[in-house]
Order: sequence, then C-alpha cells, then structure tokens
Amino acid sequence: MFKPKYPSPDTYTPATIRPTPAPVEHHSATPALVKAPTSLGGLVQHSPGTTLVLAAGAAVGILALASVAVSLLLAVAVTAVALSISAVVLLFLVRALRQEFKSR
Repeated sequence: MFKPKYPSPDTYTPATIRPTPAPVEHHSATPALVKAPTSLGGLVQHSPGTTLVLAAGAAVGILALASVAVSLLLAVAVTAVALSISAVVLLFLVRALRQEFKSR
C-alpha cells in the first residue's frame, strides 16, 4: 500500500535534449549593430479572460496592502492620542502635587 508504483521501463520516454548552439565569434574591429525588436506584443499573449483575472488579482493585492497600511497608521494614531491624554493627566497631577506642597 505504501510502496510507490513506478512505470515499467519500456513505457519510459526520455525528454528530448536540444543542443545549445555554439557561440559565434566576430573577428571584425567594430561590433555589428543589433536591431532592437520594434514590438513586444508577440512575446506574451493573454486572452481577455486571463487579462481580466490578472487585473482583478492586482486590484485585490493593492487593496490588501492598502488596508494593512491604513491599519498600521490607525494604530499609530490611536497610540499617539492615548499618549497625549496620559501626558495631560500626568501634567494635572504634577501641578496638583506642586500646589499641595506649596500650601504646606
């Protein structure tokens, strides 16, 4: 049950190996100019459905990152408000203690 099942040797077909071309040596003093491709449209072609799915995925990713950034900024703002309130309370307490010691 737990032993792997291997195909029989006669059904195995190895992948075709393509030979790599040998590098071309140029003996001229000045290198030849290489013309850049004028159109990149033929490199990757998407169907309209695939493009729609990619755009929707990108939009969801951007919204997720934006929500994380807003959450972090909100956490910083809440912390700043809490610290400012506690600073005001401590200021009033220190003033009250100073007035109490002055009256003695």
